[in-house]
Amino acid sequence: MTTPSMEDYIEQIYLLIETKGYARVSDIADALSVHPSSVTKMVQKLDKNEYLVYEKYRGFVLTPKGKKIGKRLVYRHDLLEQFLQMIGVDEENIYRDVEGIEHHLSWNAIDRIGDLVQYFEENPERLNELKQFQMRLE
Repeated sequence: MTTPSMEDYIEQIYLLIETKGYARVSDIADALSVHPSSVTKMVQKLDKNEYLVYEKYRGFVLTPKGKKIGKRLVYRHDLLEQFLQMIGVDEENIYRDVEGIEHHLSWNAIDRIGDLVQYFEENPERLNELKQFQMRLE
């Protein structure tokens, strides 16, 4: 079972590997605004829990288990951003709001939000009705 902190690290490591082909301790520290020593401790913990393979001074790679959860965590984050944009949350609030809620929603809730996003994509007239309704309330 992962903690919110572990999820943040796995998500960031997954993103770095996907975009750069590798993830270094310094890159993760910069992305998460933490000290490199904190990254090293978490990487060791993730290694122990078989989310990645860590070799001191040589770097690390995600295990299949780590890749699977990393991909799902990135999906969750992106989906929540998309949902908040769809329902009209101000752009400057979206990232902070997603960071605040993503660890507190069950995967069942994430799946239902995914259903709603898909519904709005397939029925844009319904999304327009929502936006008109919101305008009337303002």
